[in-house]
Amino acid sequence: MEDFQASKPIYMQIVDKISHQIVRGELKPGEKLPSVREMAIKSGVNPNTIQRTYSEMERMEIVESRRGQGTFVTEANEIIVDLKEKLQMDMIAAFVHNMKELGFSQDEMLQGLQNYIEREGEK
Repeated sequence: MEDFQASKPIYMQIVDKISHQIVRGELKPGEKLPSVREMAIKSGVNPNTIQRTYSEMERMEIVESRRGQGTFVTEANEIIVDLKEKLQMDMIAAFVHNMKELGFSQDEMLQGLQNYIEREGEK
């Protein structure tokens, strides 16, 4: 059972989770996703929510439905690369927004990020 945030529709939170699994390589191109019913049980949500999740991901061309076979991760590498870049930009945008809210300048953000990466690289 998942813990969902009230601020974002559940189906979009599941889209995000599956997208992250694809970008990390946990779900491979061409891999079959669980059935709507299986995913609904695993996620603790209504099957209609999963159907909406899969429909949204199909609209985004991240997955494709094959009649009578199920839903599969796209095999189009450029779509996966684009997805990875989009997720990266979304995270950077959120970081920059939050740092601006705290009053950090661009130089301070870059310096802080550089320091963090150097420290984490040693671990």
